Amino acid sequence: MRNHTELNEFILLGIPQTEGLETVLLVIFSFIYLFTLLGNLLILLGIVSSLTLHTPMYFFLGLLSILDMLFPSVTCPKMLFYLSGQSRAISYKGCAVQLFFYHFLGSVEGCLYSVMAYDRFVAICHPLRYKLIMRPGVCVGLVVAAWLVGCLQATVLTSFTFQLPYCGPNRVDHFFCDIPAVLPLACADSSLAQRLGSTNVGFLALTLWLCVCVSYTRIGIAILRIHSAEGRQKAFSTCSAHLTAILCAYGPVIIIYLQPTANPFLSAMVQILNNIVSPC
Repeated sequence: MRNHTELNEFILLGIPQTEGLETVLLVIFSFIYLFTLLGNLLILLGIVSSLTLHTPMYFFLGLLSILDMLFPSVTCPKMLFYLSGQSRAISYKGCAVQLFFYHFLGSVEGCLYSVMAYDRFVAICHPLRYKLIMRPGVCVGLVVAAWLVGCLQATVLTSFTFQLPYCGPNRVDHFFCDIPAVLPLACADSSLAQRLGSTNVGFLALTLWLCVCVSYTRIGIAILRIHSAEGRQKAFSTCSAHLTAILCAYGPVIIIYLQPTANPFLSAMVQILNNIVSPC
């Protein structure tokens, strides 16, 4: 990186069109962030401390709680730091690290949603074989695969973004370092990196979304075959919260990375929903 850039730091401009609202935003986002950490920590402790919750569904839910503590921690502390009146500067390497972990944890969480959808499919459509199919070795293998996919995705995106030279403007029109905000600052043609970023993010999101759709289509068919209203209600209630979380996760990805023309304010609002509100 040092051989390709003359910049030592970037300046995060923050959330567009919010000048003068720093104190209000600091209070709001501090509360949401602390509530997110506390809530997910309590979920994790509840799962670990209760033997009756040592099942595949709660194993995945515990991992989701860990990710929902880590994911907002990539961007929120720095944002709260400069909202409190401190420096908006972030080092070149710090920007690269932030971008890497944002896409790493985001990709892992997307994979985990698909794994959880498959787990619900097996539980509802093949209840008698559930323990055999979702045995501990299989659960661990699915989680390891999710982390490997996330690491590969983040490595590719970060490498292509920061192999470009950055020698001129260093003002990032966003509240954290992300591909659509950083690439316009490159001193060379960034069209290849932009296409690669949109293609990679879009392909992974579409693949995972299709996996979720297939699982929930099969689940929906199975629920309709349940004769008792109580049984249908129980099966639906198990999946409704998961579906809501999936929509909150994939909606922002589609809006941010597949919009034809970047809109800084819209991107910031959607990213806040994705980074801070959804984990909460």
